[in-house]
Amino acid sequence: MDEDLKKPKAQNGNVSGALDTKKHDEPKAAALQKNVGLVSGICLIVGTMIGSGIFISPKSVLDGTGAVGPCLCVWAACGVLATLGALCYAELGTMIVKSGGEYPYLMEGFGPVLAYLYSWTTIIVLKPSSFAIIALSCAEYASTPFYPGCTPPPVVTKCLAAACILIITLINCLSVKLAYRVQNFFTAAKLLIIVVIVIAGIVLLAQGNTQNLRDPFAGATTSFGAIGLAFYNGLWAYDGWNQLNFITEELKNPYRNLPLAIIIGIPLVTVCYIFVNIAYFSVMTPTELLQSPAVAVTFGDRVLYPLSWIVPLFVVFSTFGAANGSCFTAGRLTYVAGREGHMVRFMSYISVTRYTPSPALMFNGILSIIYIMPADINTLINYFSFAQWVFYGLTCLALIVMRFTRKELERPVKVPIIIPVVVVIVSCYLVLAPIIDQPEMEYLYCTLFIVGGLLLYVPFIYYRFNWTRRIMRPLTMHFQLFMQVVPPEKTE
Repeated sequence: MDEDLKKPKAQNGNVSGALDTKKHDEPKAAALQKNVGLVSGICLIVGTMIGSGIFISPKSVLDGTGAVGPCLCVWAACGVLATLGALCYAELGTMIVKSGGEYPYLMEGFGPVLAYLYSWTTIIVLKPSSFAIIALSCAEYASTPFYPGCTPPPVVTKCLAAACILIITLINCLSVKLAYRVQNFFTAAKLLIIVVIVIAGIVLLAQGNTQNLRDPFAGATTSFGAIGLAFYNGLWAYDGWNQLNFITEELKNPYRNLPLAIIIGIPLVTVCYIFVNIAYFSVMTPTELLQSPAVAVTFGDRVLYPLSWIVPLFVVFSTFGAANGSCFTAGRLTYVAGREGHMVRFMSYISVTRYTPSPALMFNGILSIIYIMPADINTLINYFSFAQWVFYGLTCLALIVMRFTRKELERPVKVPIIIPVVVVIVSCYLVLAPIIDQPEMEYLYCTLFIVGGLLLYVPFIYYRFNWTRRIMRPLTMHFQLFMQVVPPEKTE
């Protein structure tokens, strides 16, 4: 600023043009740039939520509820719950304008230990397993047309999933703008196939195909744990409602765009999901839906023939877009945790030419490829949901706690306190119901893994042993030279 004031004035009134040119030519700081606008924010939410879930979860939700009526009620209730949770996150995201999803909110509300346990669990298990699940779904739908009448060999599915993960990780490492342009394109594609399915369902219902909806509650399941598992699978399809909070620092005008993208995006997804499920039941009985290896493909074969091939094609587009959104946000959490010293510091480094957190993105991609090897999608979903809803509940509890402990913080968006209370109660139900109804060792393993993070926290983060620094310093230097990355600069 001072240098500009000392310069002689440009002739012919070209001062502002000269300053604009200088500003344009200045190199950017080595930090994440504010490149994400409202439309891209909505596309990130919608594009990450509408992925493999609506094409996989209908079977699991129906299996847990036992009838069409409760199934549709669970889908609607999941949409309401996702909206309530997102409203809580809108308050948190405009109160604490930091990237990293739940991480900075748990840090402010409960301190570094709980924030570390969240980052440990999410970075090592939740985010890469989610990425792996979506990539496997993409690969399954991409390979199904080449194996008519049978299931694709697991090795083919896993190789395609690994290729999907590598391509998406490369895209996100190359450019933030390229990543969200890919996201916008695939979000438009998935909304197109949703519209096709919904219109086809409406036409069939108008023609009188309502037999599966006439007695919707016959044979409904009332088991406490079964309903909880149905909610798990429904909420898996809705997962992604919190994705914008992972990139708050990259949002243009976050105080406006964060809540607005949530208010537009999540109700849109809820309406789409309910109508898509109604469309499925206009063609298939509950038994046929449960027996279908790929619900959307079966729907296309019966309704859109000879153009039924467009359904698996657009489902591949849908899952690819969701995987891209998952990768985009996962890298930001690893980046923020590294910046705060809760992960290896190198994970917070930024590419000097592309301004992307490439070390964090590559780390997430490598873990995701490892997770596709022992692939069992349903087990991974249950494992993912159990741990994730522990942290969703704790984050909304942090919102309640900070209403009393951090009154000085500005709250551009302030939700009624009953909303986070409801989300905390529902989170407790979703965590405890399956354990009480049908205890399984995987829940114990998950809990032990979360708490086990303290074994690394105490020596390496709390006490900061010097010998670890002596080992990491030369490794970090060589990685910097190889990957051309530097520590992030402060831009404020």
